[in-house]
Amino acid sequence: MDGQLIPDPVASKLALIPYVFLSAASSGEEAIDEVVLDALCAIRLYLDMEVAFIAEFSGGRRRFRYVDSALENAPIAVGDSDPLEQSYCQRVVDGRLPELIHDASLIPAALELPATLALPVGAHLSVPIRLGDGQLYGTFCCFSTQPDFTLGDRDLAIMHVFADFTSRQLGRELTAERRRQEMRWRISSVLESEAFTSVYQPIVHLIDNKIVGVEALTRFWSRPIRSPDVWFSEAAEVGLSEELEMAAIAKALASLSDIPDDLYLSINVSPQNILSGAIASALQEVPLHRIVLEVTEHVAIPDYSQFGQCLAPLRDRGIRLAVDDAGAGYASFLHILRLKPEIIKLDISLIRDIDTDLTRRALTAALVGFAQETGSSLVAEGVETVSELTALKLLGVNTAQGYLLGHPLPIGDVAALF
Repeated sequence: MDGQLIPDPVASKLALIPYVFLSAASSGEEAIDEVVLDALCAIRLYLDMEVAFIAEFSGGRRRFRYVDSALENAPIAVGDSDPLEQSYCQRVVDGRLPELIHDASLIPAALELPATLALPVGAHLSVPIRLGDGQLYGTFCCFSTQPDFTLGDRDLAIMHVFADFTSRQLGRELTAERRRQEMRWRISSVLESEAFTSVYQPIVHLIDNKIVGVEALTRFWSRPIRSPDVWFSEAAEVGLSEELEMAAIAKALASLSDIPDDLYLSINVSPQNILSGAIASALQEVPLHRIVLEVTEHVAIPDYSQFGQCLAPLRDRGIRLAVDDAGAGYASFLHILRLKPEIIKLDISLIRDIDTDLTRRALTAALVGFAQETGSSLVAEGVETVSELTALKLLGVNTAQGYLLGHPLPIGDVAALF
């Protein structure tokens, strides 16, 4: 139509160049592949090349880690590899070939490589990718089947900019992978050596001044010394959540016979290990009327319907569900509404200074009313002062745990309190 601008597809795609750098500034580890592929696409379009790729040098071979191609049948694919010595990449790095080649068929050293005539290779640009410590990772490359004598030093300089950019992205990825490997090694070592134990904290009925249950808590003695939540978080990050959690639960259950029959044992479990069926397998031979499963609000439940279906057979056998950390955030109330727990555990952040904080008292009073309406029971966590205990009693919270009432102890020590 007259007066209407027709979009230039190349120009619009060249807008990827600033986008690549902007997106990299705010992306997380999970976006690295996408950012690197955007970089390849941007430089290929900018230089009007047919193929762009990133190759890693490893074990005497060139491995294609990222590929972007305009060809219907690209001559290379991600995962392919070939001998490093028979590649343009190696010969560019060691100086036998120049970084910028206008027409490979005119360079004798390029004609020594079968690919030059087989593809054929026309224009070719290749620059080294070096990581932050100076180590050679591989090369950042572009090529076309046709020669291109318009390419110049400016184009080569842009290739170096993109290679440096890619180096930073790959460095982040490699650092993250090393971190994951270290975490996996730590968790595996803890599992192999059983470098953890269970302690048990009394849960007390305040009116009767009687212990009604104990919560099993895991303590690690492997170095580095960190809190249990860090160990379990790392295990989840490297895919060992089920192994570590089930090992901890098995250790906790081993002392069930040392706990009086009229007391319950409360164990912490992540939603994913309920959904996977791991907890059902671990509890096959356990009298479930004595078990309470605590699910924290800090881990999302992706499918409440499926979660309920997985839990139903255990509930039919008498197990009870507790929502832990209630009051710590909005998510806990969603858990309560969707899971219909038998027990609601009030988070320590809600209990702290409840004797002097009107807002905390108001929220706790609302939860007391909710529990009465729904038939749930409340347990206050983290009670540390007599004033907090008195305030809870006045509000109608009749069950609690915390350092004021009993520290987490080995089963032999806590048994003396029963």
